[in-house]
Amino acid sequence: VQLQASGGGLVEAGGSLRLSCAASGLNFRIHTVGWYRQPPGKQREEVARISSDGGRNYADSVNGRFAISRDNIRRTLYLQLDNLKPDDTGVYYCHVNYKSRDFWGQGTLVTVSS
Repeated sequence: VQLQASGGGLVEAGGSLRLSCAASGLNFRIHTVGWYRQPPGKQREEVARISSDGGRNYADSVNGRFAISRDNIRRTLYLQLDNLKPDDTGVYYCHVNYKSRDFWGQGTLVTVSS
């Protein structure tokens, strides 16, 4: 299983970014996939997840500002980040639990300036 994340960058507060995560090595459409982030000096935390039937869950801190989606044909996971805040700064990782193992993308850095 491989996950390749991209799309991070530097943005001003109030701006937007779109993260992508290309998956390979698994039957992507049947798995719940998600995004985590690790702010500087803090632990990794879950941001959002989307199930195989399209059900979505968000952390309270991003609900209403972020939107997770998936394209099962392209085997790609997305995260639209709107109305970004400095507290959203961190490394963002895509994730899947496959055969009882956690797999992570390499991380993409999002930096939000105030």
